[in-house]
Amino acid sequence: MADAIVVGGSIAGLATALALGGAGYDVRVLERAAPPPEGPVEEAVRDWHRPTVPQAVHSHTLTSVGVRVLRRRAPQLLSTALEAGAELLDLIAALPAPVQDRAREVGDDDLVALACRRSVLELLLYRTVRGLPRVRIDHGTTVRALVLDPSSEQVRGVRTDNGEVLPAAVVVDATGRRTESRDWLAAAGIPPADDLVEPCAITGYSRQYRLRGTERPGPLNRGNATGGVWDHYAAALHPADNHTFAVAVMVPPGDQATAGLRGPDAFTAVTRATPGIGAWLAPGVSEPLTGVNVIACPPNVLRGSATGGQRPVAGLFAVGDAACVTNPLYGRGMSLALEHAFQLADLLEGAPVDQDLGRAAAGIAERLFTPWYHFAAQEDKERTVRWKAAIGAGPAPAPQPTPDGTRTRAEMVRDAALTDGLVWRSVTRVIMGLTTPAAAFADEKFLARVGQAPPVDPALLPRVPGRDEFVRIIEAAKGA
Repeated sequence: MADAIVVGGSIAGLATALALGGAGYDVRVLERAAPPPEGPVEEAVRDWHRPTVPQAVHSHTLTSVGVRVLRRRAPQLLSTALEAGAELLDLIAALPAPVQDRAREVGDDDLVALACRRSVLELLLYRTVRGLPRVRIDHGTTVRALVLDPSSEQVRGVRTDNGEVLPAAVVVDATGRRTESRDWLAAAGIPPADDLVEPCAITGYSRQYRLRGTERPGPLNRGNATGGVWDHYAAALHPADNHTFAVAVMVPPGDQATAGLRGPDAFTAVTRATPGIGAWLAPGVSEPLTGVNVIACPPNVLRGSATGGQRPVAGLFAVGDAACVTNPLYGRGMSLALEHAFQLADLLEGAPVDQDLGRAAAGIAERLFTPWYHFAAQEDKERTVRWKAAIGAGPAPAPQPTPDGTRTRAEMVRDAALTDGLVWRSVTRVIMGLTTPAAAFADEKFLARVGQAPPVDPALLPRVPGRDEFVRIIEAAKGA
């Protein structure tokens, strides 16, 4: 019998199969979709249609946490990705020019990201896992129920849509944000625990491109991206493999004035007017690979199984988005899924599959995901207030008392990060997932440096289209 069944064969499921295979398990991955195409990577990616993974066509990034996992736990996969055209990005290259001390410091080598399309990385991961001797991947298979022992406290396997019972001591839910194990538990008479849910309040538009040349048309102000989050919209450009890149524009949901962004002319006009991005989309510099894809971003969700609230069922675990979903604006999903998969496999290696193991797994998920869930929820709540005010759908944000009384805390951190290497590194380590927000932003030295930094001359900040200009750009492009 298979020691472990992984339900779901996308990033989280494949990473879990890779990790469990290395931990001594025989693994069977059950995926409802068809397998990816064979052949050269570029052709396979072009022809790989993913109706069950609609987010696959959107902009993705692998942060420093994800790169760290690949370096330590899957170095061959990282090497394969680099050979296929992916690129490691040294984030220290984005250290702001006003920072005087530019010598590398301890920890700087960790500040690296992987420029690679999600579809390319996932295809290479799939081919790696498929070649493992202890892993089997079954496509066109949907799990309908758990099979439990008579006490309903221990997993014995799963039942598929054709009624077949597949035995296993371990079942891992890697079904993404659907978290199908909640339905399995409810059908077995086990109430699913309550989740924590906070809206992210974003509609996203994204498009993929390829440069016509080999040189970057502009700098990456975040090391792995360029763009920003402003008072009524956000935009980011992420370089990827083989001179490709993705551009994403995020706006308030339900904002009819920006609905025209789904049209390629309006999307191009807005992104060309966005600081840091326009040069990449200038005529003759790049060409689109896709149309404009639209996504209604899901809410931030921390599952009850990741907070210890779920009654343990020995042998049942959730991984990646099935345990926690955070706003894709922050780009943490793939990296956290990789980290979670290997931490779970380390816990399961050689351990008896009992309820104590389930509680220990819940502890891993809680420690890994809780800081990022709460950070995303708070950031989204504050941004939503600003965006609603900017589009006339809500009151202006309440003034925030700060030490100097003239700037918000966010503005003070921004100003300090533009001139102080310690503040910049602290912020970047949070963005890259290496340091939790609480650890970074409560540090006494960090707070002191932020308080000492003078305001930045507004003339040095990039010019961003205001709300009225933003809407005019969209309308003019639609008219043309």
